[in-house]
Amino acid sequence: MNQSAELLTQHAAAVDTPVVYEQPLGERMRTFLRLEYLYQQLLFNMEKQSPWATRAAMTSLLDIIAILSRGDLRKDVVKELERQIYVFDRYQNTPVVDTGRLDEVLAGLQAHKNKLSFVGPQYLTPLRESEFLNSVKHRSSIPGGTCEFDLPDFSFWLRKPYERRLEDMREWTKNIRPLCEAIGQLMWLLRHSGQTVAQTAVNGVFQYTLGRGVSAGLLRVSLAAGMAAYPEISGSRHRFTIRFLEWSNVQARATQFAGDIPFSLTIC
Repeated sequence: MNQSAELLTQHAAAVDTPVVYEQPLGERMRTFLRLEYLYQQLLFNMEKQSPWATRAAMTSLLDIIAILSRGDLRKDVVKELERQIYVFDRYQNTPVVDTGRLDEVLAGLQAHKNKLSFVGPQYLTPLRESEFLNSVKHRSSIPGGTCEFDLPDFSFWLRKPYERRLEDMREWTKNIRPLCEAIGQLMWLLRHSGQTVAQTAVNGVFQYTLGRGVSAGLLRVSLAAGMAAYPEISGSRHRFTIRFLEWSNVQARATQFAGDIPFSLTIC
């Protein structure tokens, strides 16, 4: 296949891929999604050699540290890993279960738990005590506060070879990596735990009430690629409403979609 044909094939695959919107139904799930989002940004920009990408990676790192400093999230993640290990371990003797895949999932969960135990509860201490990171954090709260004249040491570091900057970034992220990767694994399991059902939003609105005793933490709404509408989701663990808004351009306010919209709903 020549390069042009390959690009066309990739474009066609992208066009056919549904667009997925997610909505957390609790505070812990909001925190998990934010950390997952920031960690993906961090990894993406760390691999780019441009000093501008390193600046963006540093911003993501500082945001992650700020979120992790608000409570003992590591303890919550360890508990969730233990709960998932218990849940999956109960399937060990079920005949219809793929034991190879089950063992792989259990091993992954146990590995994440072991890594979190290794870094310990004081894993943030080196980051909190870093004078360099604290100086960048302090100036980052000011618009444009990380300019060269504000932080000459930061500017000097950004001019270092990429390999040196990457080495420092890896050192700063080594203690938060186990937690962020564990959250990524838990989110993967959660997304694959729900059952996807085809639904229709009549006149652009869909309402749903969860059954008694049903526990849900995340909603996933999938739309066909290219649709000029997006969902606005509000609600709680018990009931929620999805309003589909029609997009026109950045100068005009989105309005509620007037027709019926087919979509796929996954309650995780």
